[in-house]
Amino acid sequence: MRGILSWGGYVPHHRLDRRAIATVAGSGGGSGARSVAAYDEDAVTLGVAAARLALAESPAEPKTLWLATTDPPYLDRTNATAVHAALRLDRTVAAYDAVGSVRSAAGALRAAVQAREPVLVVGADLRGGLPGGPDESAGGDGAAAIVVGGDEDGPVLAEVLATVSVTEEFLDRWRLPGEPASRLWEERFGETRYSALGAEALKLALSEAGAGAAAVRYLAVAGLHGKAVRAVAAASGLPAERIADRMESTVGNAGAAQPGLLLAATLERLRAEPPGQLVVLLVLADGADALVLRTTGALAAYRPARPVAAQVAAGAPVGYGTYLAWRGMLRVEPPRRPEPARPSSSAANRNLGWKFGLVGSRGDDDLVRMPPSPLDAAAVPMAAATGTIVTFTVDRLAYSPSPPIVFAVVDFDGGGRLPLELTDVRADEVRIGDRVELTFRRLFTAEGVHNYFWKARPAWTAEGEA
Repeated sequence: MRGILSWGGYVPHHRLDRRAIATVAGSGGGSGARSVAAYDEDAVTLGVAAARLALAESPAEPKTLWLATTDPPYLDRTNATAVHAALRLDRTVAAYDAVGSVRSAAGALRAAVQAREPVLVVGADLRGGLPGGPDESAGGDGAAAIVVGGDEDGPVLAEVLATVSVTEEFLDRWRLPGEPASRLWEERFGETRYSALGAEALKLALSEAGAGAAAVRYLAVAGLHGKAVRAVAAASGLPAERIADRMESTVGNAGAAQPGLLLAATLERLRAEPPGQLVVLLVLADGADALVLRTTGALAAYRPARPVAAQVAAGAPVGYGTYLAWRGMLRVEPPRRPEPARPSSSAANRNLGWKFGLVGSRGDDDLVRMPPSPLDAAAVPMAAATGTIVTFTVDRLAYSPSPPIVFAVVDFDGGGRLPLELTDVRADEVRIGDRVELTFRRLFTAEGVHNYFWKARPAWTAEGEA
């Protein structure tokens, strides 16, 4: 038996009220909200956040890592290696990118199902468009990570019964490298093609699984063509309550992350139901990919590290002007300070465990040192630690893409003290004594080099963010 061993969904902290778009752009917008990655988040940091949640509950260490995205921070070099380093995976764990198309996420998941070892599949995306356009309001940012393995690797939560892929070449949506928005062919054309492909893939997958449509508990349909997605769901014959919520009004379409997010949210709902429920994930992208799963008795005991629904409910608003500035759509006055220098590749490589893995050290005096001391023998991983703000300062002069910068000195539970930049906070709401956790973010970009490190953010509680 091969299937899902664990999962983690990540929805960024910020939400953009779609009603604010038309008041500035003159068009677009709509009802509901979309998720917004912060200025210091990209596909790598989003992927790390989701993967940490998945690995926190995984019974097996992955042997391969796939990162799927349509918005990679780098070309020519592998982005998945930064995710690999931040997760502190073993050197023998392979790390690969699957980039450029939404279908890459479905392809990575299919490859994981067909593998013979545990595989970590991460889908992460930032979706947007030109101001006032439909992609801007319909899009969303987020990530999802799924660990796929066999019953020899740990309890399988949802067994894979069938995988089907139907491919057809047609031009529906495209974006040239460097362009900020997709271009679309006539909408009816794409709807017609995807409707036929989706129906075919669904029929073939259910046939391979030996089940009829009436046996499906939830059908989750992902894809960037909204009308086609709705048409395929309606043509399935399933009642509306058995069509998985696509979170269009709360998160938006997260591109390569959407299939994993929909699957994670659906499995979370099924934890309270008897085992044996059938779930179909159908992805419409340059064809159609269908995955049929059946839940097992182990699902009821699974406790997601951070449920998707709870993250959706915990979001905080962000202004439309701020969103445009973060996305480079609105050029604002930069800080009147020298821009940071390009980070050194050789220095980063020498301190890989600290810079990406946040590994400190403990000496004979039992003190935790961050950065680690070469005199200490014991390594202390700190990325999962929580701590308390003992003092902080608001810096309105230092260079930042989104000033002001809030720096805090954090005392960590179990030992260790470190000055850190805070993120996902408002400067006027920070208080001494606040509880924080660590998050992997992008500090800045200089001369095309992204400088990644760890920041602190409000700690997560059972009710949401602190």
